[in-house]
Amino acid sequence: MRTAYSVETVRAAERELMARLPQGALMQRAAAGLAAACADLLGRVYGSRVVLLVGSGDNGGDALYAGARLARRGAGVTAVLLNAGRAHAAGLAALRRAGGTVTGTEGAPPLIDRADLVVDGIVGIGGTGGLRPEAVPLADAADRSRAAVVAVDLPSGVDADTGEVHGAALRADLTVTFGTHKPGLMIDPARDHAGSVRLVDIGLALPEDAALEALQHADVAGLLPLPGAESDKYRRGVVGVAAGSVRYPGAAVLAVSGALRGGAGAVRYVGPAGAAVIARFPETLVSDQGPKAAGRVQAWVVGPGAGDDAATVAEVLTADVPVLVDADGLRLAERDTVRARTAPTLMTPHAGEAAALLGVAREEVEGARLAAARELAERYGATVLLKGSTTLVASPGGPEPVRVNATGTSWLATAGSGDVLSGLAGSLLAAGLSARDAGSSAAYLHGLAGRIAAVGAPVGAHDIAEAIPRAWRDVRDV
Repeated sequence: MRTAYSVETVRAAERELMARLPQGALMQRAAAGLAAACADLLGRVYGSRVVLLVGSGDNGGDALYAGARLARRGAGVTAVLLNAGRAHAAGLAALRRAGGTVTGTEGAPPLIDRADLVVDGIVGIGGTGGLRPEAVPLADAADRSRAAVVAVDLPSGVDADTGEVHGAALRADLTVTFGTHKPGLMIDPARDHAGSVRLVDIGLALPEDAALEALQHADVAGLLPLPGAESDKYRRGVVGVAAGSVRYPGAAVLAVSGALRGGAGAVRYVGPAGAAVIARFPETLVSDQGPKAAGRVQAWVVGPGAGDDAATVAEVLTADVPVLVDADGLRLAERDTVRARTAPTLMTPHAGEAAALLGVAREEVEGARLAAARELAERYGATVLLKGSTTLVASPGGPEPVRVNATGTSWLATAGSGDVLSGLAGSLLAAGLSARDAGSSAAYLHGLAGRIAAVGAPVGAHDIAEAIPRAWRDVRDV
């Protein structure tokens, strides 16, 4: 499990550790890890040209001490001070002793243009808002240059706690973060500014209640349902899929394709696309008599391609089993009906659907994904899987960390991909997983399947579905 902690929690852990260490020892630990990462990125340190962008906080001190280490190995290091009077004095002295030079911002862009490496130590994790005006030309120069850019703890200008970017922000090729991941390094749009992320252990003692967590292979493997010796198709769980319409029969087919590969023992389909479903998946149990006449199920998926079939959505929401609501179902489901449910509900909107449910612009959701997921979960009293470049799974009312998934690929942005995800997550619900575990495990497998199917080339939703068994085997290492 990869975890991320809030700035407040990190600061408290740092204070506790610094009280037990000699003065400056914690910064030296961070600087040593930062210098090692910079050296690895450079390959050859001797003779390289390094520019440090140094702000007034501890991030600037980390950059200065790391620069001193690189200078002692033969790099030509220049520190650009954004505020000379407030630069970290001890770090500045260390850089000068090692042979580094210091300059102001006026002549910095040409230095950055010629650099092999730029180290961003402008703003630390306590920064809010975008870059200050005097830092923007430096960030622009770094973006235009051929130099590799390394951010200290997180890219300057992004919000450490939320992943939001308000204004100009630096873009890094590598972010070296200390002690623990910060939420902003795992959630877009800030994640897109971070590049690769390298975690340096500096000895922080952190509590169990993380702000964010990301499942990894071992975590998902422990959640996936496995049939036992006494299992039959009904004991493994039956998922009902109420999806598709005369206009959108493909949505039903794709939702069923995901459901069949999700671990449940059987799939019941209800809706007007039965002929298309049977033609593609003859193992499906098909009915056109409505959800209540379909037979027993342990979970329902409702909404993909449903058009304006509000009656079916309403009928499914009365069922006393877990229900996944997607696509048209999100538009048709009454908020009070969802809130009144006693069985778990998993909602799976993309940013546009989430914006419509919240009554805001899509750009607002995309710019504040964490806040949007949490707000939706609270408004509807449901678990929310917010799809996107970083998929978030938020639960209502509880202390559980929001889960973030980044196994996907941009090739997943294709018609029908979400229908496959809905079927897969619904099947995991039917197999007995909680809404939170089903949503986050499904997102993980779906993203991994997308990578497997794409391998750098365009894919269709059916390709993603067909790659799910391989993703499943990969996670379980079989």
